[in-house]
Amino acid sequence: MPDSLRPSPLSQLEWRRDTAPVPYRAALEEMTARNAAIAAGTARELIWLLEHPPVYTAGTSANPAELLDPRFDVVEAGRGGRYTYHGPGQRIGYVLLDLKRRTRDVRGFVHALEGWVIDTLGDFGVTSWRAPGRIGIWTQDIDGREAKIGAIGVRIRRWVTMHGFSVNLSPDLSHFGGIVPCGIEHFGVTSLERLGIAVDQQAWDAALQLRAASFLAALERPCGEEAA
Repeated sequence: MPDSLRPSPLSQLEWRRDTAPVPYRAALEEMTARNAAIAAGTARELIWLLEHPPVYTAGTSANPAELLDPRFDVVEAGRGGRYTYHGPGQRIGYVLLDLKRRTRDVRGFVHALEGWVIDTLGDFGVTSWRAPGRIGIWTQDIDGREAKIGAIGVRIRRWVTMHGFSVNLSPDLSHFGGIVPCGIEHFGVTSLERLGIAVDQQAWDAALQLRAASFLAALERPCGEEAA
């Protein structure tokens, strides 16, 4: 059963935190229902922090040739993007917000979401960045090359967001070998653990929430030239 994070004094958001893995299909069904309820005005906005058992999810642009070894369940996610892996040791944030209450700016929402993850990684001493033409959050791996440490994938229905981001705390990185992650085959995948930084669910979730006010404030501003 989910635990509750301490309530945010800055909004009426519901913060939900699951410590045990939640099956992806069950989470997708619940997220879809909650998205509709928020759009209808019958439920609060939600930020849901969780992880999944091993699964490959296919976005709307997924190329079957990039599913190299379907060793785990493969689920059509309905979000943007291509193939992504989720599994234990990876922290996921599903962000269900009503953009009608804020600036109706899809690009700005994605930019703010990326910034939230980048800032939180920085709190653990990890410098990360956006890369033009490559979706996700990138950092310098132990071999000096760029590698992906976080993924971004969103869907917006009736101006209510769903899906969100994932960050590699300590997953089994060999599990990414069954796909071409996000269709980007010339770059690797890394994690905080691989970088020599031990961060558990609780520490990550707490740091993320401390950065939530800045994330929400960014959604009040249109995405300008600084977000390019």
